[in-house]
Amino acid sequence: MIRASQQPSSRQTSKASIFLKFPTRLAVGFIFLVGAQHVAPQFIGQLTANAQSSSKPAPQPKTQKLANPLNDYLDEAKQAIDTNNFEAAIAPLQKFLAEKPDVAYAHFQLAYAYTALKRIDEARTEYQQAIVLDPKMAEAYLNLGILLLANDPPSSLAPLRKAVELLPSQSRPRFLLGIALERDGDLPAAAESMEGAAHLDPHDLDTLTHLADIYLQLKRPADATAKFREVLALQKDNAPALLGLAKCLDDERSPETADAYRSYLAAHPEDSVARARLVRLLLDHQQYDVAIAELDRADPGGAPSLDSLRMRADIQIGQKKWDDAIATLQRAIALAPSDAQLHGGLGRVYLQKRDFPSAEKELKAALQIDGNNIVYWKDLSSTYYLGGNCPAALNALDVVAKAETPSAGTWFIRALCLDKLNQYQPALEAYQKFLDLDKDKNPNQVWQAQQRSKVLRRKLEEKR
Repeated sequence: MIRASQQPSSRQTSKASIFLKFPTRLAVGFIFLVGAQHVAPQFIGQLTANAQSSSKPAPQPKTQKLANPLNDYLDEAKQAIDTNNFEAAIAPLQKFLAEKPDVAYAHFQLAYAYTALKRIDEARTEYQQAIVLDPKMAEAYLNLGILLLANDPPSSLAPLRKAVELLPSQSRPRFLLGIALERDGDLPAAAESMEGAAHLDPHDLDTLTHLADIYLQLKRPADATAKFREVLALQKDNAPALLGLAKCLDDERSPETADAYRSYLAAHPEDSVARARLVRLLLDHQQYDVAIAELDRADPGGAPSLDSLRMRADIQIGQKKWDDAIATLQRAIALAPSDAQLHGGLGRVYLQKRDFPSAEKELKAALQIDGNNIVYWKDLSSTYYLGGNCPAALNALDVVAKAETPSAGTWFIRALCLDKLNQYQPALEAYQKFLDLDKDKNPNQVWQAQQRSKVLRRKLEEKR
């Protein structure tokens, strides 16, 4: 809470600078600022960082005593507020208003006390009453808008628009209106309001960062990138801007993306989501050793997380280190035994090692958890075929065929199985389906299918 003598400069950061100070309108008045702790937590971070004071320090008023006891009521309330005893300020203000209900300033002060006590509905009523009595009280509109912004963004729009109208040279009302418009879903209008705030205060980090975030939501990564770079030019270690820039470059598929994530993670190594994205980027570019090093930084000697084990297994599979991948996947399955993807992935690795019994076991485990997953059925059919179990392979292919139209390769495997089982006519038909679909894309398989078709036709003729 900032008192009259503690008003922050335009670049001072303070958690008590969300609500605007009220300029002295009555000789007996006192100035205050509602603390940020009285706003919803998710809103504080957006409003408090690098908060600006939107008016010059108000001159101390000349004391003009009202007739007692009204002046005593205001003095008592002031003393209570000066010591953060907001509950004690309410009674004297109510007594004052019982005698002078048309004093907008007293309603404003009472609204402040209610806000500090988180009595939101009562604070809202008092701000509204102050506005009715003084329609040009910009501070009341602004504080009412902030009060409503956390829980009722649509209702905050009207008072914040009025605050912008009454305070056209101040950037903070436009910034707050941009927040409200964003929460109400009107992103183009939010960007316009934020742009106005940035024009009035081009060095406000809050405004620039939030404007960049809105550009990202509007699918304008180039504009967002420019704003994030502006923030970093003013404050090179600004974490939201470092992360935002990395996301922009990621969206643009820029070669700078990995370095941008590294810059952010150097300051915030605990962000597992950003590190996971960096590892994925490195994996996509087949930078396996660098990706492993990033995972090692995330788990320095400690027990790796499930997500870390997944990524490590993906890297080892990319490196074709099958034994390492098996060990990693087994550790992951120990943490999540009901994860179908882990069992399916382990089954595929066993298939690569031609360990068909182990592959069959893991793929069946995956299908017990997710029986409709066609990928597992395809891998199981390959396991059966390569392991020499043609009847089981055909049954698995039948399941796949019910979910999707068989490809040329599927028809080729089916033909080979039927051929081995001496089912001449179905095998011949399957070879022909393969030849019709393949269009000579796989010459070796085409030649094999053609030769086997000749043999099958002769056998069928001999049977007649």
